[in-house]
Amino acid sequence: MRERKAAAVRERVREFALELPGAYEDFPWNECVIKVNRKIFVFLFLGHLVAGQGDSPPTVTVKLAHPEAHAHALSAPGAVPTGYGLGRAGWVTVPLGEPGAPDAGLLCDWVEESYRTVAPKRLVARLDAERTAPPGA
Repeated sequence: MRERKAAAVRERVREFALELPGAYEDFPWNECVIKVNRKIFVFLFLGHLVAGQGDSPPTVTVKLAHPEAHAHALSAPGAVPTGYGLGRAGWVTVPLGEPGAPDAGLLCDWVEESYRTVAPKRLVARLDAERTAPPGA
């Protein structure tokens, strides 16, 4: 059951990320990442690459520049600063499907913050314009 829930949350986060202006999917290391302007803004690992954790759950990794969001993400069950030195730059890895894990809505908020941190200003402006446009405009 937890595995199905984790897979559903991961898919919702993936779909949301791909809806952002200029976003596209790539598969370095045979794992899913979402990029904008050739820069990764979300890692969607299936879990087996998390060092030292064996059969670990799927994870979402995002870059959170705002201290409050960063602290909130790190308070999630099992969340850790991302390895390979990325944690020092604000990247956080959050396991999915565990009791108390963030829901898809919160993860999508974090994905958007990560996107805004990495994306070119013109694409962030396009996202803002899309968000404020009246329906049907």
